[in-house]
Amino acid sequence: MPLTTPRLLGPWRRRFQWTTVLTLLSVPFVRVDGRGLLRLDLPTRTLEAGGRIFRIEELYLLLLFSLALVLFFLLTTLVLGRVWCGWACPQTTLSDVAEWWGRRLGLQVVAGEVRGIAVRKALLHAGYVFLALLAGANLVWYFVSPYDFFPRLASGSLGAAPLACWGVLTGAVYLDLALLRRLLCRDFCPYGRFQSALVDAGTLSLRFHPDEAARCTRCGACVRACPVRIDIRKGYQAACINCGRCLDACRLAMVRRNEPGIIRYTFGLEGKGARALLNARTLLVASLFAAVSALTVAAVAFSPTASLKLRRSATVRTLPDGQLATFFTAYVGNRSAGEDKFTLSARSDKATLDLRGPVRKITLVSGERRRLDFAVVSPMPPADRMVPIDFVVTDSHGRIVAHSRAVLYAPKEKPHE
Repeated sequence: MPLTTPRLLGPWRRRFQWTTVLTLLSVPFVRVDGRGLLRLDLPTRTLEAGGRIFRIEELYLLLLFSLALVLFFLLTTLVLGRVWCGWACPQTTLSDVAEWWGRRLGLQVVAGEVRGIAVRKALLHAGYVFLALLAGANLVWYFVSPYDFFPRLASGSLGAAPLACWGVLTGAVYLDLALLRRLLCRDFCPYGRFQSALVDAGTLSLRFHPDEAARCTRCGACVRACPVRIDIRKGYQAACINCGRCLDACRLAMVRRNEPGIIRYTFGLEGKGARALLNARTLLVASLFAAVSALTVAAVAFSPTASLKLRRSATVRTLPDGQLATFFTAYVGNRSAGEDKFTLSARSDKATLDLRGPVRKITLVSGERRRLDFAVVSPMPPADRMVPIDFVVTDSHGRIVAHSRAVLYAPKEKPHE
């Protein structure tokens, strides 16, 4: 009888996978102050994030977030290798669920291949279709809110573009589950090829320790457990997804002999432990990730609650009192979580300005953007000088929430009377 029960990674991996899946499924349903936690609305060209709305001109925040995400993946890969592939990748999770469903149907699943009678295989493919429909819809929900998706789907008014995207995604996921699964991880995944170039002395890897090879019983449990059909006893291989199944299989096999497993996770292949992470490449990527993340958080936290975009018209007029009227078009948007009243005004150290048009106490609901056509009345600028002016938007509490700059200048030709 074994003296101890081995500690297995499988239950922890499954908990992590389910947590990741439930998070991805639930995020589109979460609302903050009536807005989506994370959703990109293509028709209005806005991004809803954390209950706030960002328009296309402010999608530099999305670029910052994307850069931070890329750096995070680089850092994760440098430190943890392909643990992402074995523990968090949706491809691995979908393959695990598909193979679990096959076993529940009484089919044989050996190294990713499914064998059994046709009727049960038909039920297996029905499960593939369900998973594909769910995965495809989940991706669409990040663009079309599920609170709109289901009513519009039921009424037949979802629209051609969302339906087409859902159909293409569903088809792609189904073909992946039916034909590829682990083959994609082993032979086609670009991340796996990219990761191989990032492995260094400190990267976490699954390792069959050659110094303990004499204890190996050649039972082959590690090979049978591997979802991508590699033999870890042959050393490091790029196809390994660091899932830890071979580690669990080895521990279960060796515990019968009251011995620890031979396969284990190690930082690097030289036995330096976590100290191997203190190398120039890892520290550089970690520093860049911290800096970009801090910049992204600061940009979101201190972004204004309103937006202002200006466009000056070519039309100018001379008023009866000799002043110049310059026409502008402004687009004012409310990015706050609630309704507010906004006022547009103009300031200049060089001239007294008067705005004529619907620019005061403009009521905008959250996310609304309105066009304002107005004129700036000012003394006639000197022919050889430009007068800089600052446009500001204030909220109902008198706080400046957006600003922009323009210039006034005397027209080259005689203005329209």
